[in-house]
Amino acid sequence: CISRVISHLLLVITECFLTYRSLVYRLNFDQPVRNAGRFPARPDVVLVVQVHDRAEHLRLLLESLRRAPGVENVLLVLSHDLWAEELNRLAARVDFCPVLQVFFPFSIQLYPREFPGHDPRDCPRDVGKAAALRLGCINAEFPDSFGHYREARFAQTKHHWWWKLHFVWERVRALREHAGPVLFLEEDHYLAPDFYHVLKRLWALRQRECPECQLVSLGTYSPVRGGFAGRADKVEMKTWKSTEHNMGMAFGRDTYQKLIECTDAFCTYDDYNWDWTLQHLTVSCLPKFWKVLVPEIPRIFHTGDCGMHHKKSCRPSTQSAKIDSLLNSNQQYLFPEAMSVSKRYSMAPLSPHVKNGGWGDIRDHELCKSYRRLQ
Repeated sequence: CISRVISHLLLVITECFLTYRSLVYRLNFDQPVRNAGRFPARPDVVLVVQVHDRAEHLRLLLESLRRAPGVENVLLVLSHDLWAEELNRLAARVDFCPVLQVFFPFSIQLYPREFPGHDPRDCPRDVGKAAALRLGCINAEFPDSFGHYREARFAQTKHHWWWKLHFVWERVRALREHAGPVLFLEEDHYLAPDFYHVLKRLWALRQRECPECQLVSLGTYSPVRGGFAGRADKVEMKTWKSTEHNMGMAFGRDTYQKLIECTDAFCTYDDYNWDWTLQHLTVSCLPKFWKVLVPEIPRIFHTGDCGMHHKKSCRPSTQSAKIDSLLNSNQQYLFPEAMSVSKRYSMAPLSPHVKNGGWGDIRDHELCKSYRRLQ
C-alpha cells in the first residue's frame, strides 16, 4: 500500500515538473512583452536581471528602477531560474517600462532528481575519486581540480549566466535590431536615480574617447567616502577586474560576439563563478584583455552581502535605506551635464589569482556548450 502511494506521488510530482518545463518552453518561445503598447518606441537600453529566489531584493531593485527618469526607454528582461508566484507578481506590477520574463530551461527546479539538478546516483561532494570509483557513482571520473564533485546549486548560476547571455543576444526577438548597450544586473543590485542618464553618457564617452574599451560598468563595491562634489561627473579607465567590475556591466553586440566565440573556454574552465571565468577568458581566449570605463561615483549598489558566498542574515531594506540616504544628501550632484575621463590607469592583462573549482563535471561542460546550438 505504501509503495503504491509513493509511486503515485512520484508520478504526480513528475507530471508537475513536466508541466513547468512545457510552460517555460512556451514562454521562452512566445516572448510576451508586457506594456509594449504603452511604450511603443524602440528601447535604446536593454536591462537584463538574473533572478533567483530573493523577492525582497528584486522588489527594491524594481523600486529603484521606477524612480529613474528615462526608464520608459528601457526594455527590462527578467531572467529567472525559479518559477515562483511572488516573483511573477513583482514582474506583473512593473508598469513603468516594457518587461519580458524569460526562464532558464535547465534549472534545478525543473530537473530536481536528474542532471543538471542533483541525480541520486551522483557522487557525494567530498567522497574522493578512489572511493567514488568503488561506489560506482555516475560522475566518478570527473572531480574538479580539488578532488570535489559537483554541487548543482553552485553550478546553476554559471549555467544560467551563459545561457542568458546567448538567449538575450540571439533569441529575444525584441533585441534583433538593438544596436545599443545591454546592462547586466542581478536581483540584489540597486540603481541610482540617474543610472540611465549616466549610462547613456558613459556609452557616448566610450565611443568618443575609448573605442578600445569593450564595456562600461556603473560602479564598484568600494564604499563611497566623502561627498559627490567634483566627482559625480568623473570617469576612470581601467583594466576590467571581475571582483570590482562585475556589477552593472554593459556592453554591445561587438563584445558579445567576441565573448561567445570563447564558449569552449568558458564552459570548460574549472571555476563555478561566471565572473572569475570571464577574467580567465580575458587572458586566455579573447583577442584582447578587457578595458572598462567606470564612474568615480557608483550608480549601482549592492543591497546585501548575502550572496552564495555569505551566510550571515541580511536586511536588504536596511541597506537600501542607507543607499537612499547617501543619494538624497548628494542629489544636487546627480544627472551631470557631461562626463569626462579623470584617471587613466596603466593597463595590462590580469589573470584570476586563484581557480575556485566546482566545475569539473563533463556534463556541465557539454550542457554549457550546447546553448549556442539551442533554438
